[in-house]
Amino acid sequence: MDERKIKIIADDRERSSGVMSVLQSDGRCDLRIQRMPVGDYLIDERVLVERKTLPDLVASIKDGRLFRQALRLVEAEPWCVIVLEGTVSDLAGSGMRREAIQGALITLTLYLGIPLLRSTGPDETARLLIYIARQGRTYSGDGPRRHGRLPRGKRRLQIYILQGFPSVGPRRAARLLDRFGTLDGILNAEVEELCKVKGIGLSVARGIHWV
Repeated sequence: MDERKIKIIADDRERSSGVMSVLQSDGRCDLRIQRMPVGDYLIDERVLVERKTLPDLVASIKDGRLFRQALRLVEAEPWCVIVLEGTVSDLAGSGMRREAIQGALITLTLYLGIPLLRSTGPDETARLLIYIARQGRTYSGDGPRRHGRLPRGKRRLQIYILQGFPSVGPRRAARLLDRFGTLDGILNAEVEELCKVKGIGLSVARGIHWV
């Protein structure tokens, strides 16, 4: 078994989550705290974890943060995963329909390809981070190799996501990426900027901007 300490970088905004205190008290972890541009935890420089409580999930669906955060996770170089923390009772009084939450989770997992892990609370979340590290070490280096189809490259996944936009096919998606570099750059672009891309007319640009 790999006995090296598990290196975890935690976003400083996670201090009050309860997860950090568990990791700090675990002798297997080497925890560093800093401001992270994407995600909440980086494990062994390999896996990027976004932690969301159920109330935060609902709030991020309502204000539109969820899918912007998800696209940034997809574009990150490491593997990414969302840990959804809490129990059904945490949703009491949220005012959000179950179907809306399920729809958001379907988009995250099935169409954006982000794995989702469930946790009942901070203690279990911390244990999940440690399990992720241990499994990652097993399946890398001298560990057993994974069989089957290789995962898609980041650019292929970006193009796949963009083809879900109105009137955007693979060629237009590729040109948009060549011009703006990232999905976030495309989503933040004004209509006039989008129209400067070859093959993107006013109606297509407006459709992208509307999304």
